[in-house]
Amino acid sequence: MPQLIPYYFLNQITFAFVVLLVLVYILSKYILPLFTLLQVARIYITKLSNKN
Repeated sequence: MPQLIPYYFLNQITFAFVVLLVLVYILSKYILPLFTLLQVARIYITKLSNKN
């Protein structure tokens, strides 16, 4: 059925866009703050170890 091909591609584009939005939300909410906290902890540790 050739008339369904545009809907198939629209479905793929919509699904990819939704997955991208969910991935960006999960990264910004849960993953990236952990890396920031880890970097801050490393900076504090190096500053404390350089004082001795």
